[in-house]
Amino acid sequence: MGVTTTAAAAADRDSESATLLAPLQPSPDKIPKDTFHLAYIIYFTLGTGYLLPWNAFITAVDYFTYLYPDASVDRVFGVVYMLIGLISLLFIVAFAHKSSSVVRINVGYVLFLVALLAVPLVDGLYVKGRVGVYGGYYLTVGFVGLCGVADGLVQGGVVGNAGELPERYMQAVVAGTAASEGDLKWVLINNVKRLNLLVLNVVAGTAASGVLVSVLRVLTKALYPQDTRGLRKSANLYFIVSIIVMLLNIVFYNVAHRLPVIKYYNDLKSQAVNEEKEQKGDLTGKLWRSTLWDIVGSVKWYGSGILIIYVVTLSIFPGSVTEDVHSDTLKDWYPIILIAGYNIFDLIGKSLTSIYLMENAKLAISASFGRLLFLPIFYGCLHGPGFFRTEIPVTVLTCLLGLTNGYFTCVLMILAPKTVHLQHAETAGIVVVLYLVVGLAIGSVVSCYGLYA
Repeated sequence: MGVTTTAAAAADRDSESATLLAPLQPSPDKIPKDTFHLAYIIYFTLGTGYLLPWNAFITAVDYFTYLYPDASVDRVFGVVYMLIGLISLLFIVAFAHKSSSVVRINVGYVLFLVALLAVPLVDGLYVKGRVGVYGGYYLTVGFVGLCGVADGLVQGGVVGNAGELPERYMQAVVAGTAASEGDLKWVLINNVKRLNLLVLNVVAGTAASGVLVSVLRVLTKALYPQDTRGLRKSANLYFIVSIIVMLLNIVFYNVAHRLPVIKYYNDLKSQAVNEEKEQKGDLTGKLWRSTLWDIVGSVKWYGSGILIIYVVTLSIFPGSVTEDVHSDTLKDWYPIILIAGYNIFDLIGKSLTSIYLMENAKLAISASFGRLLFLPIFYGCLHGPGFFRTEIPVTVLTCLLGLTNGYFTCVLMILAPKTVHLQHAETAGIVVVLYLVVGLAIGSVVSCYGLYA
């Protein structure tokens, strides 16, 4: 099947005149300016924030593993977060037309705050650093599930909102997000042979979020001893940072709707919704299901490209590669350098779309599938000639993996919502997030079974 080519973006990337596929095209002369790029900064911050709670849980998993030695903490956290988040997204897609994204996003942030505040309180008041207090474990798993619900509400809403705006705002969100790849715990402390599970512990908060987590992980490794006390301090730091960012995001998100440029596009959407209602009536029952399938059909190839991007990335990194390659010179700093390098180049890739956006959808999707070539190349780094297993080739390839992951994810996330009318752009964005989550799940399973074993 062919892929629908998106409309060409406006020449001036810094202006708010990007083309939106809406019944009413905005007039460039009437579009308010994004003064001081405030709306862009807000959406970048929103993207950075909504994956930090997951980062806090999974990066602190060493401390939880110490407290609950008989539980498969990382495995349970990953399955609970992924499963509940996926179910949450499915409900949101099904009922997006009946609910307000403003309400969903604010409720999601409140749930994030409740979970992030509760975990340190449970540890300080109930568990108190004692090993084997499994009541605390079950509570913690419940808070992970709560964050899964919140993630579906916030991520789906923020990406959906960005899909209704010019492409630079989707670029801001995607550059702010990407995966919790700052998760270095297995290779840095436990030195386990293989990762127990890679559900979302790589590409659930990359880019700026991943860079932030990488920086925090390096600082905690350098400043705190890698004993029980140090692990507890590190865990508390991750949760404190996440709480602060959540509070900022609540303020920023609710300020964003007051900005003239955001109000302008919200008004455009309202006009488009009203026109569609006059033409077709209320989108309920069979009519909504038909519309939803049309939306899925419009974005399916974009979503498939995103899915394959994350299947490839998670199949390779950080699992087998960061554990099975070694450096006598860099020692346990080697995986830190690899993961930090991946995160930095992932951020660079997502930022490059603000300079050059590949508008040819067929080419972007083909390039996403072309990343499958990384699989045999990285296999050579593990089982090929000695030179390919040295630091330079592995580091360069890891950075290229991050660069292409970031760039093509951002391109497809930007292009997909522009294939539908403005009033359906939010739903299209949520559907694309569903494809991303499925890609994470498949990549996690592939990595768990050891593609490179």
